[in-house]
Amino acid sequence: MILAAFILSACGDDNKNAPKSEGTPAPSSSSASAPASGSTIKLEIPSEELIGTPVPFELPNLAPGGVISHPAISIPSDVKNIALGKEVTSSDDFPINGELEFLTDGKKRASGEFVLELGPGRQWIQVDLGEKSEVYGIALWHFHSQKRAYLDVVIQISDDPDFVNGVTTLFNNDDDNSSGLGKGTDYAYTETNSGLLIDAKKSLGRYIRLYSNGNTTDKLNHYIEVEVYGRPAK
Repeated sequence: MILAAFILSACGDDNKNAPKSEGTPAPSSSSASAPASGSTIKLEIPSEELIGTPVPFELPNLAPGGVISHPAISIPSDVKNIALGKEVTSSDDFPINGELEFLTDGKKRASGEFVLELGPGRQWIQVDLGEKSEVYGIALWHFHSQKRAYLDVVIQISDDPDFVNGVTTLFNNDDDNSSGLGKGTDYAYTETNSGLLIDAKKSLGRYIRLYSNGNTTDKLNHYIEVEVYGRPAK
């Protein structure tokens, strides 16, 4: 019943606005992870599983073509996905569907049994890396079986589990500060099975927090997988 309600939630309406951070189409496929010295992060891309009729939307800060390209992020040989299997917490104590563990279980398909669905409004999920880490890149998949954009996507890193002190913002497409985390200049983007990959620029921290504030189809927040490419801080 919960899954059915989730799929039916693909019929609503919401909107959002404004500017800038270059975006061009991302690669539609890529191969698996364990990178060698001098290589770049290459994501394992899940299969495309489009369902239903998408709700049309327009956003003034939408990336050209709707997609932000994956940056080429150079990494040393000991960098890997250090979020795999790590503890996840959330602002929503009672998710509508799914489990918090879904976020770091390595499963990226968009079918209902892999989707974490949080309540409406601004919500966050947080990954505890277990120790202070040097982070090179962060990959994120929201629900990608339907063309939609998630609003006010903000990604931060900190050593403070409460994200009060020593917070670094790595990505922010909240163009009007409607989430109260500061006005961002990154593009909004259409969800696809390629996901979002951002350059974390060797930022240091133990905790990764990811915000969203509903989407262009409904007011709910959905997450499938988060990958954090890094290594223990020296």
